[in-house]
Parts: sequence; C-alpha cells; structure tokens
Amino acid sequence: MQRILVIQTAFIGDVVLATGLLEKLHCQFPDAAIDIVVRKGNEGLFVNHPFLQTIHIWNKRKNKYTHLLQLVFSIRKKKYDIVVNVQRYMATGFLAAFSGAKKTIGFDKNPLSFLFTEVIPHNFSGAGAAIHEIYRNHALIRSITDEQAAKPRLYPSTADEESVAAYQTKPYICIAPASVWFTKQYPAERWIAFIRQLPREFAVYLLGAPGDEALCSFIQNQCNQQVINLAGKLSFLASAALMKTAAMNYVNDSAPMHFASAVNARVTAVYCSTIPAFGYGPLSDLSFIVETPVALRCRPCGLHGHAKCPERHFNCALNIGAEQLLKTLTAV
Repeated sequence: MQRILVIQTAFIGDVVLATGLLEKLHCQFPDAAIDIVVRKGNEGLFVNHPFLQTIHIWNKRKNKYTHLLQLVFSIRKKKYDIVVNVQRYMATGFLAAFSGAKKTIGFDKNPLSFLFTEVIPHNFSGAGAAIHEIYRNHALIRSITDEQAAKPRLYPSTADEESVAAYQTKPYICIAPASVWFTKQYPAERWIAFIRQLPREFAVYLLGAPGDEALCSFIQNQCNQQVINLAGKLSFLASAALMKTAAMNYVNDSAPMHFASAVNARVTAVYCSTIPAFGYGPLSDLSFIVETPVALRCRPCGLHGHAKCPERHFNCALNIGAEQLLKTLTAV
C-alpha cells in the first residue's frame, strides 16, 4: 500500500486550504494511506477524518527543536513513498528532506529545496489576475495527479452537527469578528453598527477562539437584539457545522473564511488592509467580498496585516459601511 504524507504546520487557515491536497490525493490514490503533519492545536480539524490515518503533531511552543527531531524519527518509521511539503521554511524542509521517502516534493523557496527530489516554483502575485492558494498548493502534486485542483474540505461529524442543532431552530447568521492582525479586523464598533441594522428575524452567533471571547462579549453587550457569544465554546468542526447552514457568515480575511469554504457555506469576507489578489479569498459557491469603495494608495500595506495602521487612519476599514454588508444578505 502506498503511503503519502502532507506537511503543513502553519496557522489554521493555511491548514484548511491544504486540505484540498488531501482531497485530490485521495481521489487519485484511493487505496493509499494518507497522513498529515500539523502544529499542535490544529489537530482538531481532523477528528474522525474519513481517510486520514495518522496525524503527526509538532509542538512549536515547547521544546520546539527536540520535538522536531522526534517527529523526524516518527516519520521515518512510516516509510513514506511520497512526502509533500507545503511550507517554505527550513524546519519543514528538514522534515521532508530527512523523511526517508522515495519522493519528496516542495517549493523552490524552501531553504532546503536542493535536497528534495522534485522542486516546484512558488508563484505569488499580489496584483493582476490572482492565483488562489489552492492552485499554488496543487502545483506540488500536479505531476502525480492532474491539472485540476481540489477545493478544501472539512468533515464535521454527526456529533458536531448535534452539538449545534439547538442554535439552528430559527434563521441565523454567524459573525467571526476577530483576527490575529489588527489591520485585518473590521472594527468592533462597525460590527455593532451592522448588527443593530440586521432584520430581527435573525439570531446572531459570534464565533471565535477562546482568546476572542472578550471582543465577542463586548460586541454582544452593545447590541439589543438576540446575539449569542459562542467564542471558545465550539470546536473547529462544530463551528464549521454551524456555519454550513447559516443564512450568511460574515468574516474577516482570516481562518473562519476558509472554514466556510471547506463546508461550502455562504460567506461575506470583509477585507481591510489585505486584498483578494493575494490569493486567499473565499471559495464557496455563494461568496461575496466587501472592501473599501475608495482607492487607497497605502492598500495593501502587507501580506499579513499589522498590529496597527501604518498610516494611523485605518481608512481601509473605516471606509466600509454597514450597508455594504447588509447588501450581501439581501442578495441571497
């Protein structure tokens, strides 16, 4: 039986996008054993995954390099035929290069790419016709599959769906108001103004990680209608299950957008300092992008955003009005 390993130890949104590789590899090699390497904390994405066998976990926060060496030995014991390294950093290049696999595939921007058996150009453009990340990733396996990239997919279980069923008794929308980066986050006051204008027929569920609970609580306390703070209360897959049947999901350019893509949920992505042309936009069949209607010379100000606006005005977010978000809800 053929054994294939995918390495993606970046942040959660990147891991969700990399699930498109798992879909394609399983389609092409249905009898293969497919495994993945993720950073500790992201393994919850793959609970009861239908065709993943082993989830290797790298603890980057504690004894990082000791765990890396232990992981190399664990990987070598599996005797993989193919290792696909999605990342462009030396540590994952080390995992791939010393995996003992017959074929190791990675991007040319990885410092250890000279040790791979197959090196793929990493094409990134922030202007013109955007190349989505799933196509950049698919380039890694094009030679062993075909030209067609697969969309990312998550697999909430029956238990995940049952855990959110009580929230699905009336029409609802989900809002994931947080982001790791300040300049990628639509301001709390603007979320509040938007929620106050929503039709009363909708329940509003605020989603996020435990660290987002304070922000979601602040938004909840400023709104008069039915707003429930679920930040930190749902697993990754339960959140995806809830998003799947929402009338609309409102998100920043952040991981919840990719959750929506991975369950083909309706989504409105609010772009502040970043732009869709970076290639990380929504992939759902019904998706909308909301951004400032005013062209700004300073936008985009970076690929990942900043802790504060470099220009001190944050107009890329403040120029976006609640009416732009409301318009996508009435368009469905």
